[in-house]
Amino acid sequence: MTQNVTFPSNGGQAHGYLALPPQGRGPGLVVVQEWWGLTTHMTSMVDRFAAEGFLALAPDLYGGATTHDRVEAAELLAKLPAERAVRDLRGAVDFLLEHPAVAGDAVAVVGFCMGGGFAMRLAALEGDRVAAVVPFYGLPREPDYDYRGLTAHVLGHFAERDHGLPLKTVDEAAILIGEATDRRPEIHFYPAGHAFMNDENPAGNYDQLQAAIAWRRTLSFLRGHLG
Repeated sequence: MTQNVTFPSNGGQAHGYLALPPQGRGPGLVVVQEWWGLTTHMTSMVDRFAAEGFLALAPDLYGGATTHDRVEAAELLAKLPAERAVRDLRGAVDFLLEHPAVAGDAVAVVGFCMGGGFAMRLAALEGDRVAAVVPFYGLPREPDYDYRGLTAHVLGHFAERDHGLPLKTVDEAAILIGEATDRRPEIHFYPAGHAFMNDENPAGNYDQLQAAIAWRRTLSFLRGHLG
């Protein structure tokens, strides 16, 4: 169990992992988990963002369940009501914007795999309350997803050898975003496989070099749009 915080979520309670920056105050950042759950890899990502000056929160969308088995991960995802996940993520935005240690009136969202799709959904729903969104190899499942509520700046990281998310699908999503909003997404493709950022390597695709490049780009992007 890696939960260390509880926050309100549409009349209920949600849980997650929260890390504060060394200086005690900073921009708010929602980190959205992969389909493996709120694993130690996810909490380490939260800690890394906090060390860089962000007040970072990863909601636990599975309620404590984690796995490194693909079959179990697929089952956990199948059992996750999308409405509840989005509710908890919106509760996380509320929690951060009301937190006394959060600077500014908007947050950023970073999501990985499954979390990349949820990150884009959250940004579209929250409008100006999300200033920047960074999906890593993940998009909403609907090919014609409605991005009209999106006002956030978008930085996308995708893998050239991702069999589950073809380059064509990413290009089409970028066109949809451009047509629905006044944002032109910044998209990067990496010579790597899906989940190349995950150093626990459950998919066997961790790439230290490409992960480092994506990490530097992400920090520069977030600082540019959150301060």
